[in-house]
Amino acid sequence: MADEVILLGTWISMYAMRVKIALAEKGIKYDYKQEDLNNKSPLLLEANPIHKKIPVLIHNGKPVCESLIIVQYIDEVWNDKSPLLPSDPYQRAHARFWADFVDKKVSDVSTKLWTTKGEELEAGKKEFFETFKILEGELGDKPYFGGETFGFVDLSLVTFYSWFHAYEVLGNINIEAECPKIIAWAKRCLQKETVAKSLPDQKKVYEAVVLLRKTRGYE
Repeated sequence: MADEVILLGTWISMYAMRVKIALAEKGIKYDYKQEDLNNKSPLLLEANPIHKKIPVLIHNGKPVCESLIIVQYIDEVWNDKSPLLPSDPYQRAHARFWADFVDKKVSDVSTKLWTTKGEELEAGKKEFFETFKILEGELGDKPYFGGETFGFVDLSLVTFYSWFHAYEVLGNINIEAECPKIIAWAKRCLQKETVAKSLPDQKKVYEAVVLLRKTRGYE
């Protein structure tokens, strides 16, 4: 019997994009359901009653929540191709550390670029580049964060690239000028069809973020 796989997400969510990439890497067919976060579906509320957030993966009727947990679940269940996490326990722990860093730091500093202004925005810009300089240091001269192949940390971070145009215009910054290694790495990741097809157009994201700023009163 074939697996029934459903993904609940929104097209603009970098967290849902992570799951799309993981499923694409594994070659898994799934049913994608676009959620309206202003009018959450009964399926979402039933599948994730604690946080009521996307993404949620529903595998044969069983929900799995939180993007990085979902990606690890996908890697463990469909372990016959394209491993996302290293087999070595230390390297696996190292990858989880940096993916957690992305979740805790990158998300926070990136949000400040389109939700703040004045002194708070200036401080946010400084923190944004400090965070990405740390990531450039971890990347070093490697093609990908885990070495020679695309993996867990790359997947956790590359989805933010779809928002870079919005960050640059709304935050009045130039990411490539400050962090050329990150841009080169992101473009390398986008050469993979599984990544390119899972990320929305940057201009489309920018237009949506401008609208979001207005509706949330950040202007």
